Amino acid sequence: MDTSTKYLGLDLKSPIIAGSCGLTADVDNMVAMEKAGAGAVILKSVFEEQIIYDIKRNTHVFAPTDNYGDSYEYIAAHVADDSLSKHFQMIRDAKKRLSIPVIGSINCFSYENWLTYAIKFQEAGCDALELNMAILPYETSLSADDVERTFSQIINTLRKSISIPISIKVGTYFTDMAKQMQQLSWMGIQGVTMFNKSVQVDIDIEKESLQNASYLSNPEDIYNTLRWVAILSKKMRCDISASTGIYTSDDVVKMLLAGATTVQVVSSLYKNGIDVIAQLNQGLAAWMEKKGYNSLSQFRGKLAVQPNDKASVAMRTQFMKYFAEIV
Repeated sequence: MDTSTKYLGLDLKSPIIAGSCGLTADVDNMVAMEKAGAGAVILKSVFEEQIIYDIKRNTHVFAPTDNYGDSYEYIAAHVADDSLSKHFQMIRDAKKRLSIPVIGSINCFSYENWLTYAIKFQEAGCDALELNMAILPYETSLSADDVERTFSQIINTLRKSISIPISIKVGTYFTDMAKQMQQLSWMGIQGVTMFNKSVQVDIDIEKESLQNASYLSNPEDIYNTLRWVAILSKKMRCDISASTGIYTSDDVVKMLLAGATTVQVVSSLYKNGIDVIAQLNQGLAAWMEKKGYNSLSQFRGKLAVQPNDKASVAMRTQFMKYFAEIV
């Protein structure tokens, strides 16, 4: 069975990608992922927030004028460069040891650093760049137009400044998901990852304090992603990489049938080990053989919602929609 595909214009031997996580911050892990059959690896995200924390921790400066005065910017830049240097060395080492694509990942909150970091990732040798752009619109002053403008400005700037392919990883916090995703795909990016697994919030009722809930996805988390991949795959002008809740080869097949170009696994790597990638590939190949498919292109998007289909089950949000006459 031929399970090779193209993603972001890159040749992949498998549609299964090791998604951005702590495991992809180690070159030995990435080598093991390639041996298990991963089509590509996406590096652990570099978070600007972490860089700022490193600056504060190393300089003990919590306001630019504290201690260092006018020299703060120079010191901060030096600390930031030092903080990033190990990450870029990891990229260079990974490129020497891997034959599969190595995709960088960044998350920034300042406009300038999206550009600064993107250029550095390209210089370090990344084959593509995933922009981790999940935005939680918690500010009451933030409108949908503001969010859309932020995406547009960052994407347009990076497209003019770097030559490697760009994808964006988004969350589900859009008031107009279908329209926004389609418009983003028209901006010249090569891919969209749907969706970012956001950190959930819990409450410790004994301590009466907020805390983080589990950061790993569950198998049932697949369904929201599956719905939107099916709805949007025929409307997009770029690749879709499906993420969140993918644990079995059946999950991989479902996403491909819905129209995804690739799938990303993270939580399953933590829960089942890196060798689960081999199991996913074997299961995909076995299903293809059973169904008589020789390549992914023969069935990818077979169950995607067609552009003029207004009655697809993927658009059903309430059980009683088709029984309205008895309500």
